Amino acid sequence: MTERPNILVVCGRNKRRSRTAEYIFKNDDRFNIRSAGLSPKSNRKISEKDLNWADLILVMETEQRSKIQKHYIHLELPKIEVLKISDNYEFMDEELVEILTDRINDNLKIIYRI
Repeated sequence: MTERPNILVVCGRNKRRSRTAEYIFKNDDRFNIRSAGLSPKSNRKISEKDLNWADLILVMETEQRSKIQKHYIHLELPKIEVLKISDNYEFMDEELVEILTDRINDNLKIIYRI
């Protein structure tokens, strides 16, 4: 693969989990990353533009995948993987960084072999 995949990481309000993921991987040469939230109160709310940009969407919880699939039924969505990370962490929490690093790298190895 010559082009770097575009990874969209989504959580509830884009304040802690997805923002942390974007922050820790923003300089990774293997892929491009962007984060967004599903709530209208999000720091950066998910948009159709984000979904069209993404080659892979990573959500924190199963309900978040369902919300995206229901709300954007008219779009051809990329693969959506659930990381299974509950909203118990602050932005850049040490344990959260470790979990995100492991789970995102695992998904990239499986899906893109990177």
